[in-house]
Amino acid sequence: MQVLRLILLTAMMAGVLHAESSIIVDNQTGRVLEGVGQNQKLPIASLTKLALAMVTIDWSQIKGGNLDETATVPEQAITSTGGINPLALQAGDVLTLRDLLYSCLLASDNVAAVTLAHHLGRILPNATGLDPVGNTVANMNALARQLGMRHTLFLNPHGLDTPEGQARPYSSAADLARLTRYGYSKSGLQFYVSQTTREIHIQRGLANLAFQITNTNKLLGTDHIDGVKTGRTSSAGDCIILTSEHTPDVVHQGDTVLTTPRRIIVVLLGGMNREQEGLGLIQHGWAIYNDWAAKGRPTKVSNCL
Repeated sequence: MQVLRLILLTAMMAGVLHAESSIIVDNQTGRVLEGVGQNQKLPIASLTKLALAMVTIDWSQIKGGNLDETATVPEQAITSTGGINPLALQAGDVLTLRDLLYSCLLASDNVAAVTLAHHLGRILPNATGLDPVGNTVANMNALARQLGMRHTLFLNPHGLDTPEGQARPYSSAADLARLTRYGYSKSGLQFYVSQTTREIHIQRGLANLAFQITNTNKLLGTDHIDGVKTGRTSSAGDCIILTSEHTPDVVHQGDTVLTTPRRIIVVLLGGMNREQEGLGLIQHGWAIYNDWAAKGRPTKVSNCL
């Protein structure tokens, strides 16, 4: 791990940074510490699944939904994902919504994403009569509007590239930072995305199959990184959302103790090496953060998300 960090740091110091867009944000205040093309509309690949996860978590926490209930993999989940199926799920397999959520966030499984969206879309309100997956995507867009994500359009629950000539989904680094801040204001998401591995269970006929999934975020545990999501397609390039948490600042003022959480969010879109570039931005972000904190953390509405 130390050798990996040294290699990545050396590459960053050499100026190797290819991302089309990036942003570094203080999670506590939303203060933008640095941004490059932060509002540019770009494809975001599997970072899309973070919005699906938040619709699911909100359904469970606000609407009282049960993540231990089960969903059946529909044929649509197999046929609509272009054969990209790392868990080798089959139509008719049964999983809990919780295990589908882990599969989406850790293994970035597209079949799991469609299965989860198909199940939720039959439960969530559907005033316009959309098909189940379309209804879930509509709820993802509704959440985006609620959070002020003005440069975002979701068209599917997984983020795969759409065929040439069709409308393409997009978001921006700033919008994804907004979504991440929202996710970290809720209980649950932080635990999911910080897991390096997870055993899930698939009911296939009479057989109960255990499957070990591994988080695609190889930077977990490096420089206090504990989330969030990776993505990659041919049109999106390498994409990643990272968070890193340092020990809170504690200041004693007489009998009063003031505690300031310290967590930064990095979003990188259109990169060539998400681990190298993402780690470099995290390290650069903490340097900016420490300088900002030393000046008293000045913040204005105009420089916050």
